[in-house]
Amino acid sequence: MRILLKFVIDCDADAAWRALHSPRAVAELYGPLLAVDALGTTPTLFESGDDVPVQMSVAGIVPVGRQLISVSDRDTRDGDGRVRVFRDWGVPLTGPLAVLDVWDHQMAVSAAPGDPARTLWRERLTIGGAAAPVLWPGLWAMWQWRAGRIRALAPTWAHDPEPAASPSSL
Repeated sequence: MRILLKFVIDCDADAAWRALHSPRAVAELYGPLLAVDALGTTPTLFESGDDVPVQMSVAGIVPVGRQLISVSDRDTRDGDGRVRVFRDWGVPLTGPLAVLDVWDHQMAVSAAPGDPARTLWRERLTIGGAAAPVLWPGLWAMWQWRAGRIRALAPTWAHDPEPAASPSSL
C-alpha cells in the first residue's frame, strides 16, 4: 500500500535537501504532535549508509514505538533536471507499526519546473503486511498533516535568509 505526496514548497532544492539530512529538521516535521528522539548519540546529519534508531512519543510524553531510520541517497534526472532522492528503508522496531513487513519511505526534491527558487517535493511511503490495510488510513492522515508541516517549515530552511530591512532603508 502506498501514500503519495507531490507539492511545491517555498525554498530552493538545496535547502530542502539539507533539511532532509538534518535530524532536527526531520523531527520538526512531526512536532509538536510527535517527538522523534535518537536513541544514543544524535548525528549532526543523516548520511547515506546511516542506521539511526529513534524513539517516537506523543508530545514527548507517551512512547509509541521505536524505529530504525536507514538512510540511502541517490541522484537521478527527469525531464526537468536533477532529482535527489532520500530513502529511509528502515523498519519500525516496536509499537503499532512494528507489525508491518514493509516500510519504504522515499522523498525526492528537485527545482520546481519554471521556478528554481522553489522545490518540487515528491514523497512515497510504501507499507506492507497483513496489518497494512488497517494502519494505512491513520498513516495517510498523518502524511497529510506532515505535508502541511513541510509547507509551513520550508521557508525556514533557507541557508542564507534575506536580511531584514534596516530602519534607514524604509
